[in-house]
Amino acid sequence: MRRILLMVLRNIFFVPVYWYKLCYHARHVDKYTEEEHYKLLKYIDHRANTSGNIHIEVHGQENIPEQDGFMFYPNHQGLYDVLAIMEACPRPFAVVAKKEVADVPFLKQVFTCMKAYMIDREDVRQSLQVIVNVSNDVKNGRNFLIFPEGTRSRQGNQVQDFKGGSFKAATRARCPIIPVALINCFMPFDSKTTEHVNVQVHFLEPLLYEEYKDMKTTEIAAIVRERIQHTINENV
Repeated sequence: MRRILLMVLRNIFFVPVYWYKLCYHARHVDKYTEEEHYKLLKYIDHRANTSGNIHIEVHGQENIPEQDGFMFYPNHQGLYDVLAIMEACPRPFAVVAKKEVADVPFLKQVFTCMKAYMIDREDVRQSLQVIVNVSNDVKNGRNFLIFPEGTRSRQGNQVQDFKGGSFKAATRARCPIIPVALINCFMPFDSKTTEHVNVQVHFLEPLLYEEYKDMKTTEIAAIVRERIQHTINENV
């Protein structure tokens, strides 16, 4: 909370103008291209990061496929995760998020601009429909991010088990799966300090359809989790 207040105070004249722009984009989603939405979001995100004493250290950007229609699978450390990946990623992407965060101010507008999907984990039919919608969008050239842990880790840089079901959209779309290792991403919003924080975003080598087509989703989940935890262990 202290860091968020710092971000606001250091952008006291910037916030009203870009809050209006963000809300306008969210109310007129179809008026802008995905690239135009993403450009605005990245600019706001960058201002917030620099004013909040957050440095994003990016690794493996070359592992992001040149052709759209891929999915990011990062470990989940907190509400800041999407903002860190957005700063690090030059390509537009959308997210699949739990419905509980659908009405959080700022995140609500960001997710609307992204044309994100909110998933109700208690509603099996709705969850299956989200999987179908995401896979169809990916087939049509959109990029998505799903947190395979389902909920954020409360153990810092220790990764929880990955749920095999979160990979069904990727297997259905037959798209590249890009593991993303987040390091210290819990610190910006979960720590009480406003001191400088260094967050690492590692885009790992993609897992291509030809490599995973004969695997069960639980096997894919285990491989992606192991690669992420290994990267974290090497860089913490």
